[in-house]
Amino acid sequence: MDSSIIFSLRLSFQVALISTLFVAAVGICVSYVLARKEFRGRELVDILFTLPLVLPPTVTGYYLIVLFGRNGILGSYLYDLTGWSIMFTWYAAALASFVVSLPLMIKTTRAAFESIDRNLIDASYTLGHSEFVTFLRVVLPLAKKGIIAGAILSFARALGEFGATLMVAGNIPGKTNTMPISIYSLANSGEWSQANFLVIFFTVMSALFLFAANRFSKRIL
Repeated sequence: MDSSIIFSLRLSFQVALISTLFVAAVGICVSYVLARKEFRGRELVDILFTLPLVLPPTVTGYYLIVLFGRNGILGSYLYDLTGWSIMFTWYAAALASFVVSLPLMIKTTRAAFESIDRNLIDASYTLGHSEFVTFLRVVLPLAKKGIIAGAILSFARALGEFGATLMVAGNIPGKTNTMPISIYSLANSGEWSQANFLVIFFTVMSALFLFAANRFSKRIL
């Protein structure tokens, strides 16, 4: 492996790890609200968070450009204040991976929360525990396998993100060329030996992640 391949591998794992940390934090909170709270528009909120799961990655990337581009709805304020834009940086790759992998975390974790026996939660309230303490001591431990399964799937999805990443981070060698983007570039340039290595490596890694997620999912059921 040359230095560019090593960089792509390192960057992909870096982006996926950071993305998954934020996905876990946001996904757990959103999933709990969707699973345990009744409010108007709950299913609409669920649809909005799930849309990146079914939208073409390029459409998701386009929305991110509209929001976070230098002239975007939010990105313009960031640029005016700091003179810096998230676009075409590895931070943009992490943002794209976060957006496309969050729905997997929400779907898996929400199912885990909804499978918890309501009587156990009510018993905790009866003993005088607050909702927050109940969440920490009852809900999270009972749902931990679903949360872990969701995090594993989200990490695998972030690791393989291509379309939205290409839209917002580009293909800048030594800066934003993650593993999927490097595979695309190597295949286009006819460097099949290196492309084959990355494809096989990525396939094996994905299979291992799916195996781990399935093991945790079976334990939930």
